[in-house]
Amino acid sequence: MLADFPRVSLGHFPTPLEPMPRLSRALGADLYIKRDDCSGLAFGGNKVRQLEYYMGDAIAKGADTVIITGAVQSNYVRATAAAAARLGLACEVQLEDRVPRMNGAYHASGNMLLNRLLGARCHYYPKGDDEAGADQALDEIAERVRARGGRPYVIPLGAGHPPIGGLGYIPAAREILDQARAMDVEFTAIIVGSGSAMTHAGLLVGLSLAESTVPVYGICVRRPAPAQAQRVSGMIDGIAALVGIDNPPGPRDVRVSDATLGAYGQLNAATVEAINLAARTEGLILDPVYTGKALAGAIDHIRRGVFTPGDKLLFIHTGGTPALFAYGDALIADNDKTASPGQDEPVGAQNRGKRRAKSPSILRPAR
Repeated sequence: MLADFPRVSLGHFPTPLEPMPRLSRALGADLYIKRDDCSGLAFGGNKVRQLEYYMGDAIAKGADTVIITGAVQSNYVRATAAAAARLGLACEVQLEDRVPRMNGAYHASGNMLLNRLLGARCHYYPKGDDEAGADQALDEIAERVRARGGRPYVIPLGAGHPPIGGLGYIPAAREILDQARAMDVEFTAIIVGSGSAMTHAGLLVGLSLAESTVPVYGICVRRPAPAQAQRVSGMIDGIAALVGIDNPPGPRDVRVSDATLGAYGQLNAATVEAINLAARTEGLILDPVYTGKALAGAIDHIRRGVFTPGDKLLFIHTGGTPALFAYGDALIADNDKTASPGQDEPVGAQNRGKRRAKSPSILRPAR
């Protein structure tokens, strides 16, 4: 079905699928994780699967420059810059001001640092929630590239464009099912962050084609649930039109929750808890924008009884690790307040009965 679509190999697939025993015990659930953060290519992530098809299309069309837009700390932008470098293409990235009142580290560290290391030319778009305007600005950048003799390829942001990237998660669904079968595990539900909706929609289409009925729960990371459900449904229809599916998943197959959404790109208590819990139980690093909120949504579902203790749950780790460093000050402040009891205290018989001086936490700057 996908053989007619040009594709380049960029990632390390299949990515691991692993149990999370200590996090499972902490939450009273049976949790597994799909490690798409291990997909390679400049810190990996789910965007690598999508870019294999976008970059394949770009090369097939003779492009020499790739153009994309996203938030200042966009993982998609960073992965695109890496893919362009790998394939010998120029890259023009447009950075949208979606998250207000962020400090200097947000604008210089994390994905922003990587964009510059990867050689991308950066442009700025001042509006944070204007997909049509951001896409129009991409077209203007493309015109300037043409004017200097280049051959641009635009990866658009808004809905209404062919969702070529969504094709990447059709084979990913089969990959998950094959790994689950090899582990003799039958998942009750799959949980994934839902933003642009390409990963969410691609998974649903791939599972449907594999005749799997396991539900996918999308945790909203950018927009409220009603708007996100519409976004996912539209993306499913776009993917179905691309590959020629007559009976794709419908609106009743789209499950979304905005219980842990807050504001896009901003930390909230549920996200901080999820990031800390994953790190301290599994040594697992999540990011504040996508995977932290997605795990927070999974925790919310567990605590509200949407999932029962007997359910086997698969959490899709979609990457985004570099963005964590752009939120260092806020996370340090929260970790100073939420350090595990006794973790900073020296142990041993020689200290019994003595007043114990706290040493610096792993996340607290040394004095």
